[in-house]
Amino acid sequence: MIIFGVALSVVLILVVGIVVARKVDGDSANYLVAGRRLGVPLVAVSLTAAAVDANATVGNTDLTSQFGFWSGASLAIGLAVCLLLTGLFLAKRMNAMKLFTLGDFFRLRYGRPVELLASVLMIVSFTFLLAGNLVACGFLLERFANIPYAWGVVLAVVLVLAYTVAGGLFSDAYTAAIQTTITVVAAIVLLAWVAFSYGIVIPEGMGPFDLQQLTDPAAGAPINWATLISLAIGDIVAIDFMQRIFGAKSPSVAQRSCFIAAGLTAAIGSVFAIVALSVSSTLGISVENGPVLYQLLGDYAPPIIAILVLSGIVAASFSTASGAMLATSAIAVRNVFTVRRHTGSGPDPLLRWTRLAMIPFVIAGAFLAIRVSQTGILLTLAFDLMLACLAAPFVIGVF
Repeated sequence: MIIFGVALSVVLILVVGIVVARKVDGDSANYLVAGRRLGVPLVAVSLTAAAVDANATVGNTDLTSQFGFWSGASLAIGLAVCLLLTGLFLAKRMNAMKLFTLGDFFRLRYGRPVELLASVLMIVSFTFLLAGNLVACGFLLERFANIPYAWGVVLAVVLVLAYTVAGGLFSDAYTAAIQTTITVVAAIVLLAWVAFSYGIVIPEGMGPFDLQQLTDPAAGAPINWATLISLAIGDIVAIDFMQRIFGAKSPSVAQRSCFIAAGLTAAIGSVFAIVALSVSSTLGISVENGPVLYQLLGDYAPPIIAILVLSGIVAASFSTASGAMLATSAIAVRNVFTVRRHTGSGPDPLLRWTRLAMIPFVIAGAFLAIRVSQTGILLTLAFDLMLACLAAPFVIGVF
């Protein structure tokens, strides 16, 4: 019953994504930046769906149950801070530049050699991010559908590829509306059920107000700050975030969307962390037996709640994976191989090659997910790379 309910939500996402694909109309501008026609609702939900992925839900609950609120919730709160900073200082500027990819910025600001190097770094980073989201889907299908983990990863990546290849950012944005709605409702329902069934129980020293997690090295403060900083600053160079900002129809729309997404991301991540603390304390669930959230949903939660929450996890993972596929392939084709948009008669080569380029990145992401089956670690690794290599030249270049 659970896997059937989740399958229905996946089918709905696929149908919407493929139907919306006709908006592309053979134009790479429609495919990569949705014709720069997206309003606040679609940009805000697509940014939220990109931030609240499997790492911010499944990875969050695993880390929280082991080390405390700030260890896990930092994955979502760091992304929320990133969206807040982007809205305050960057969204208007970046939208006004009318770019197709973030690689374009590095070319315009620093020249071809930096464009090439930055593009390669972004591609590597987002291959890690794609893999992290495929890991969560693989574990989900293994536990609830008895599909071997590796085949679950392959199935998930094929489903996401199907609508992303077809509709690009249009499909991503419209499916994100469904995905974010499911995730928000799932978070509220899950918290309410845990509160009424087991109570909200916060182990001593592990709650959101136990700030020694941010001040005491023995309580994991250095690692927690490293996570917050790598995501809050490193994620500013997130190519999937920027792709959605480029698609906003005006600079003010881009800015307001970032603020809304920041609030939703922080709230959802905090809810999942509180749930993890409560169930690990009252039910004794631990990561030794698999992802904490999957144990809770498979062994304790009513089927309808399990369906809703798992659908939210799948939806969030699909959205982030879709954005990663689109952005990496676009950067590879436009900024590494310098294929440009064609506005005359005949097929648009940028559109055709961007679609084809998704295939090798999807294969690389799936292979990495099969070999390194960890969610939160892959997310942090991806943005550690962005923080170390590209955040400074990007911010300095903008200002």
